[in-house]
Amino acid sequence: MTIQNKALKTDVDRDLLRVGIRQGNIPTLLAVLYQMSGDARWLRPPYNPGRARGLDDNDDGGLPPEIQDEIRDAAQQAIFAWLDGVQLAIPAPDHQTLANMLSVSMHEPVPDSYGEVIASDLGLSEHRLSPQVTWPAGTRALVIGAGVSGICAGVNLQQMGVDFEIIEKNEDFGGTWWENRYPGAGVDTPNHIYSFSFAPNDWSRYFALQGELLTYFQSVAGRFDLRQATRFETRVDEARWNDETRKWQVTMTGPDGTRTETCDILMSAVGVLNTPQIPDIPGAETFAGVATHTAQWPEDLDVTGKRVALVGNGASGMQVAPAIIDKVEKLTVFARSKQWAAPFPQFKKKVPDPVRYLLMTVPLYQQWYRIRQFWTFNDRIHESLQKDPTWPEPDKALNATNDRHRQIFTAYVKAELGDRQDLLQEMLPDFPPYGKRILLDNGWYRTLTKPNAELVPARLSRIEGSTLIAADGSTSEADVLVYATGFKAAEMQSSYEIIGQGGQHLKDAWETDNPSAYIGSMVPGFPNFFTILGPNVGLGHGGSMIKAIELQTSFILSIISRMFERNAQTVAVTAQAHESYNARIDEAHNKMVWTHQGTENWYRNSRGRVVAISPWRNDYFWSLTRDADPGAFTFET
Repeated sequence: MTIQNKALKTDVDRDLLRVGIRQGNIPTLLAVLYQMSGDARWLRPPYNPGRARGLDDNDDGGLPPEIQDEIRDAAQQAIFAWLDGVQLAIPAPDHQTLANMLSVSMHEPVPDSYGEVIASDLGLSEHRLSPQVTWPAGTRALVIGAGVSGICAGVNLQQMGVDFEIIEKNEDFGGTWWENRYPGAGVDTPNHIYSFSFAPNDWSRYFALQGELLTYFQSVAGRFDLRQATRFETRVDEARWNDETRKWQVTMTGPDGTRTETCDILMSAVGVLNTPQIPDIPGAETFAGVATHTAQWPEDLDVTGKRVALVGNGASGMQVAPAIIDKVEKLTVFARSKQWAAPFPQFKKKVPDPVRYLLMTVPLYQQWYRIRQFWTFNDRIHESLQKDPTWPEPDKALNATNDRHRQIFTAYVKAELGDRQDLLQEMLPDFPPYGKRILLDNGWYRTLTKPNAELVPARLSRIEGSTLIAADGSTSEADVLVYATGFKAAEMQSSYEIIGQGGQHLKDAWETDNPSAYIGSMVPGFPNFFTILGPNVGLGHGGSMIKAIELQTSFILSIISRMFERNAQTVAVTAQAHESYNARIDEAHNKMVWTHQGTENWYRNSRGRVVAISPWRNDYFWSLTRDADPGAFTFET
């Protein structure tokens, strides 16, 4: 499901659109111009953009003003002609041409394999190759979770005409964005790609904050009428496979008490950032003030004039601190480890109204804008995350490109700290960039230079009333204690019991924190049970989780299609396919930065195995999820 290349409005405001084209992204306009005009000169010098630095959108393409004007004038003429009914001169470029178009737009080599992915993103081909099989009458599916994954599953099931229901513990749609309402909460992926391909949105910012994100996901659920198929304020207690009936029995507790329902297909869409990780600190129960995890931030919590202690400096910590520093009397940050954060020039930057209009009026522009962002935030850096065993300084970097990134980030940190270079030693990581998920700096470094901020480079080891004692022996006083300590990412599916064939508990099969699944979707011994955003599906090297969710949902539906194609009642992944796939996962991870010496991150479990994220380049994951290999499964009629 993708945006179609036709005008979304019949009453287009051409004056506003004209301004949008003047302000629009030059590399994106070039791709649009080539398809609309059919003139290949727009893909050759002197119109080729230069390469953007870092995460910059490169709106001017690094081109001289007179060349920019020529491109914008031609783009305006082509877009207005299209509005008047002129068809695209090249509606369906071949795959090699598409890859070349992206390569020109990015001013760097793009693998030819991306051509097929781009074609799918443009709506020129389908991602899923499996046959569109009608599900047998009476087949029922349950989806656990109404966050991003649950909404995606629900939309797909609804459009297939399937009998389904979504079970959600909260009182509305949104998942992560319903729960995480702490000050400064927002997305670290551009929201033009942090959105469904089938539901474009008129975003007000390039990186949306929690409120706008929640509104978007709830609006998508409303647009597809999912509310009538969703049971809210209902927590799943247990899902048990019945070997005799070959159905799942799902026990849940809601406003009307506890009940058990059966289903043929069970999809778990609870995600990996579901269960807050709160450290066990001696004396925590004696804290005299308000203590909260960022994912449980009370609506009535006002930190104005308070002494606030922040435990953790990961993604949520880096967002909270700058958002509250000018309100609090004092902010004490306990940071037992260090983080790399990249420059974030688009932080809080609004999308100009004319550009918003361009994005929503010309779908082809929005598609190419998204395609460029997918490359920038997904696979551009993938090669640089591979270990070079000959690199002479493995304690600092893992290859030459990674070392350049280290130098760039180090210079940036120094510049941000200004005259507080005394903080550099405590803030500059002693592991290679990307050893943990790279964070985006929204004012974190400057926040810690303010007179009412204190960095404690040690863990919080003990609490005595309002006194907080660090591992280095230092003490501080606090009225509010905020745990920005993340989630139990390795303990997936831990929010309810899942019991498969022969009474096997999933938590036992996964040894609590050692989850594995075939392409993140199925586990041996658990037929007709599918995990969306399961083990090794998240993106460690950046990019849109929603893209991965859409691809995996498509893959799960292809598995089910292959089952019904055979008139089978159950499908289960074989142990051999599961083990072989996960051996490849582990082998790939062992060659990448997050298993590099000296690195610790939430991607890894207590054994050091990476369980939360994928090692694959996104075009490879796209190909992996196109169809289910029947040889990897057993089917029972």
